[in-house]
Amino acid sequence: MSTVKTNQTINKSQAGFTLIEMIVGIVAFSFALVILTSVFSPQVTKGIDPIWQTRAVALSKSLFAEISARRFDELSSGNGSNERCNELVACTTSGSLGPDAGESRTNFDDIDDYNGLVLNESDIVGLLGGSLEFNGQDVFSGFRASIQVFYDQNQDGINDDDVDQNGTLDSGTMTANRKMIQVVVTTPGNENIEFASFRDNY
Repeated sequence: MSTVKTNQTINKSQAGFTLIEMIVGIVAFSFALVILTSVFSPQVTKGIDPIWQTRAVALSKSLFAEISARRFDELSSGNGSNERCNELVACTTSGSLGPDAGESRTNFDDIDDYNGLVLNESDIVGLLGGSLEFNGQDVFSGFRASIQVFYDQNQDGINDDDVDQNGTLDSGTMTANRKMIQVVVTTPGNENIEFASFRDNY
């Protein structure tokens, strides 16, 4: 026995979504998309962080090597005679740490000349002055490095002449036989990574 579909049955089987059902579906899909984006977007950003951190370490090591090749103080002998400051003559006072008149990075001769030096991406160059590139891309694009050198005899990471750490020297006249070299590298993601090393008077 054959059955014959009525017009009513055919219309129900061919019925689609109503306009309201479509709008509700789009809104629900939008909410789901927002949730998925909020979950995965930070992960994509964090995925580059280890690369930037590795480059920050490489940059800091390069800067420490450059700075450590200089003598301890302007008033120490640079001729290999083992004449150290704070023996016959006092070392440079805390208020005078920094580059001497007319000095630039190319002719810094002691470690505290680097005090206050800030390097932006265009200043971060190779030994021959060219940019450091890989596959045509500047490796340190978006990076920044700032350097501080100060007396820290007790190695507590605090400037001995700025005990309250308010950014103002307490006397500006003190000297010591140990300096801290602090390098802060800022990655393109605005993460500040701090590196530090000590240099004794030798």
